[in-house]
Amino acid sequence: MPSPAPYRHTLLLCLAEILALSAIATFPALLPEFRGLWDLSNTEAGWISAAYFGGYMLFVPTLAGMTDRVDARKVMAAGAIGGAVSALLFAVFARGFWSAMVLRFAAGISLAGVYMPGLKVVSDHTEGRRQSRFVSFYTASFAIGTSLSYLAAGEIEAAFGWRWAFAVSGAAALLSFALIQTLVSPARTRQNTEPTTILADFGIVLRNREARAYILGYAAHMWELFCMRSWIVAFLAYSLSLQAAGAAAWTPTRVAFFVNLVGLPASIGGNELAQAFGRQRLVAAVMVGSAALGCLLGISAALPYALVAVMALVYGVTVVGDSAALTAGAVGAAPEGFRGATLAVHSTLGFSAAFVGPLVVGVVLDAFGGGRLAWALAFAVMALSGLVGAAVIARSRPGRSSGLRRPAT
Repeated sequence: MPSPAPYRHTLLLCLAEILALSAIATFPALLPEFRGLWDLSNTEAGWISAAYFGGYMLFVPTLAGMTDRVDARKVMAAGAIGGAVSALLFAVFARGFWSAMVLRFAAGISLAGVYMPGLKVVSDHTEGRRQSRFVSFYTASFAIGTSLSYLAAGEIEAAFGWRWAFAVSGAAALLSFALIQTLVSPARTRQNTEPTTILADFGIVLRNREARAYILGYAAHMWELFCMRSWIVAFLAYSLSLQAAGAAAWTPTRVAFFVNLVGLPASIGGNELAQAFGRQRLVAAVMVGSAALGCLLGISAALPYALVAVMALVYGVTVVGDSAALTAGAVGAAPEGFRGATLAVHSTLGFSAAFVGPLVVGVVLDAFGGGRLAWALAFAVMALSGLVGAAVIARSRPGRSSGLRRPAT
């Protein structure tokens, strides 16, 4: 049954998501410090960043896929608890490369329990055009959570040290758990007339051509997005190192906060434009534009820092302008009764790209010496995925990309 107060319910889920994401950017926000503290190479730093998405990638097929059969709210609550525990353990026990990588892997598992199961709860309580809008609200809230994670990590670390930054993020995840348990309504589950396995469900999803196109486009989007999120602070710090003393009024973590925060209106606005002008056309155009801006940002490190920061902000708009449109398209194209499985495949492939991308960027930076050429090539690697995604979407069959089907109950 639809929620009696869908706007309020969606707002609660967005808030729970934001709190649960409190640790998502804590490591990349403090990456310059960790590289010095633990003597990490760029490749090692890339592995730690990638481990987070590796944990997500390996566990989201099960955790999101099971939400067609199990109340997604329960999965989401378990994920929030896992996030709290992993952040607190990092605050106490992280000592270097191996411990950091293991604990970030565990944090990624917690995200797998929160993000897509929460989206399943959102989509189960609305239908039609309102559903597309609420999906965009929820996916755009990811940008708020990520932005606040960057900002909080930088400010708390400056005042109290990096261990407190992780501890506070763990406390926020505990608040998310309390909110989910007390105020979020149960999600739908499918009443099977012919039970299938999760893998069989995934096969049904992938045979749906429209859903498959949005899923592959989302994977390309996630490569670019999470390469940017994993390395933007390090890039800004590098740019700052090329400037005269006192050139920056804003620290890299503060700039990164705004770079990610602009994703909120960009993602929601992109979905609204997709409904008005055509989802596939809008997504392909945004991907091409984002690829071009990413390449420009990559060669801008030596320009005045204020200009670099502004370019990063504009890139922050384009890199997420297609996010909600892609996810809402996948939700709308989901085979009837297989929304959870569709979100599981969507997220598994998306975060697989998010896992590999930051690692590849780290390898490129080390291979080319970490200077201006290395950063230009690193951003080119990010941008290439946007061109691939645009080609996939452009070649997909025109369909009812904004039509949304009601799942079996």
